[in-house]
Amino acid sequence: MSSSPAILPVTNQQAATQSQPPINSHAFRTFLSRLSSSLRESLSQRRPWLELVDRSSFARPDSLTDSFSRIRKNLAYFKVNYSAIVSLVLAFSLLSHPFSLLVLLSLLGSWMFLYLFRSSDQPLVLFGRTFSDRETLLALVLTTIVVVFMTSVGSLLTSALTIGIAIVCLHGAFRVPDDLFLDDQEPANAGLLSFIGNSAAASAAASAAASVVAARV
Repeated sequence: MSSSPAILPVTNQQAATQSQPPINSHAFRTFLSRLSSSLRESLSQRRPWLELVDRSSFARPDSLTDSFSRIRKNLAYFKVNYSAIVSLVLAFSLLSHPFSLLVLLSLLGSWMFLYLFRSSDQPLVLFGRTFSDRETLLALVLTTIVVVFMTSVGSLLTSALTIGIAIVCLHGAFRVPDDLFLDDQEPANAGLLSFIGNSAAASAAASAAASVVAARV
């Protein structure tokens, strides 16, 4: 009497792969938490808007040197308010150009879901081909260069930033900073680069993204 052959267990690898989350939820939650806490901390240092637009504090600068001195002091004092103004100009420019906004959102989504927050144990498979992390990073960098420098998106961002920084510099040059009291940790000679570098959203996003890239490369 012949015995029936043993039945080997079969694992549905496709179902197991599909059950994995498309992104690293822990890294994504960490990024959102870091961004949220950084924004709250930055907004807590915001100066009153009425103080920013106090008409009695405006006067024509005596010289170009006086203008630069006022801009440096006002940048150190109103840096959060100025960041909000530049962000509003950028947002208005993008909302008035829906196609550029869609392109930027698509590019941001590609970075987030294809590289930054994709699970490291889940390879990227497109059109039946598996791409390594380095290949994915190279493709995203090249795509970003094309989008920013070879389309209207780059000129739109440049013009919006130029307008925002011009508004900030114009206000800083005419706002008399004699009644401003800087904290000890905020030097009066803080320049424009310091103002740009103190953007809460940019610093939080950059630190989180840098840690993810460093872990992958």
